[in-house]
Amino acid sequence: MPTSSKIAADISAKSYRCAEAFLSALDNDWARHIANIGPCRHTAKPEREPYQALVRAIAYQQLHARAGDAILARMLALYADADFPSPQQLLDTEVATLRTCGFSATKIATIHGIAQAALDGIVPLRATALKMYDAELIERLVTLRGVGRWTVEMLLIYTLERSDILPADDFGVREGYRRLKQLEQAPTRKQMEQIGLAWSPYRTVAAWYLWRMPKEQVQ
Repeated sequence: MPTSSKIAADISAKSYRCAEAFLSALDNDWARHIANIGPCRHTAKPEREPYQALVRAIAYQQLHARAGDAILARMLALYADADFPSPQQLLDTEVATLRTCGFSATKIATIHGIAQAALDGIVPLRATALKMYDAELIERLVTLRGVGRWTVEMLLIYTLERSDILPADDFGVREGYRRLKQLEQAPTRKQMEQIGLAWSPYRTVAAWYLWRMPKEQVQ
């Protein structure tokens, strides 16, 4: 399978150091940026089930972090006996009740769809997802209403701890690269994918550094 489809899940401290050395050796721009930022401090949430991670991601879509935090907190307060509602609990919750948490009608339809997909086995349990290839998970989960490739890539990075994921659609990644290379325009998604091939097998760490690219590059 191509590199982008492999199961790569080493985000240990040792792997971070290898990634930093690998990226720094690419050119002076990478070396300078990594030296300025310092060691990679990427952290994942591996204790979450994919279903939970997807619902959380939808809660934060197109919102500032604080707004997403508030909506999620109100939703979790509905289920006092659980750390996170089960798919069936979420499906049994009336739309009007979820609307009071701050969810739009579109987001409610999406999270209900994710819950049903979890019950149907389309959204796999973590134990199963860990054995699946990146491309396989993306292909399966983007079929769900309101779930795009970026959302699945965040699941791969933060929940399944995959170490070679480049969210090429992400504005922060593309804009970070533009600043890194002092380009007039950010690369397109396709261009970003091609450029990022040189960063494999450490594309997750590369994305982490690009997200931290300052507005003005330090010379």
